[in-house]
Amino acid sequence: MWNVADKTLKNRLILGTALYPSIEIMKQAIIAAEVDMVTVSLRRQKMNDRGNNYFWDCIKELGCQVLPNTAGCRTAKEAITTALMAREIFNTNWIKLEVIGDDHTLQPDPFELVIATKELISQGFEVLPYCTEDLILCQRLVEHGCNVLMPWGAPIGSGQGLCNPFALKTLRQRFPDLTLIIDAGIGTPSHAIAGIEMGYDGIILNSAVALADAPITMAKAFNLAIKAGRYAYEAGAIPARELAKPSTPLLDTPFWHQETTND
Repeated sequence: MWNVADKTLKNRLILGTALYPSIEIMKQAIIAAEVDMVTVSLRRQKMNDRGNNYFWDCIKELGCQVLPNTAGCRTAKEAITTALMAREIFNTNWIKLEVIGDDHTLQPDPFELVIATKELISQGFEVLPYCTEDLILCQRLVEHGCNVLMPWGAPIGSGQGLCNPFALKTLRQRFPDLTLIIDAGIGTPSHAIAGIEMGYDGIILNSAVALADAPITMAKAFNLAIKAGRYAYEAGAIPARELAKPSTPLLDTPFWHQETTND
């Protein structure tokens, strides 16, 4: 169990709902990952032949908590409008705030992000901002009232893992009591383990599962990896050393190697 703002979740993995080969595979992957929260873009619509919103119906059937996001927004004004619409549709004041500043890297626009964060928090939202690992930006977001930060590990969908572990470690050290979730760039379960072992509270990912050759199997792999990473973090890893250190100190010859003589 872990707490995210005013919610309690069982799984430290949060999955996105885009890019899957089919809705049925998406559902099976979410079930296999055992997640209890999924992110959903307000702009994602899937209609069946009868005109019913089949995608939303499937999300409801899963019983997961929904974290709506403002994916695709490029200005604070656009993100605020989208967030207000999401609150009406999903009946939640939670919003995964994304304000993209560059089309090539999909890097968040720090200036527009801060503006949108300040306004949405003033309107009663629980803002979970997708941001870079820049310390000053994160400080500003916290000053405006964010209880959760979601720095990227690498550009969205790149699968590069944790490109700047020093900065991510610095954030964890500077905000020891804040909920920190790595969002974007995770490509393999080992990347997720590294983030959790570093002390991050959770991982959000989408492409690494949805675009895998076997999404359902990959969802299982990430589920197990994040659990293993959390156990390792709680257990406390030994420090890295430059030289070897024997696991059995050789203080003297072991007793079972001593020769015995008969008088």
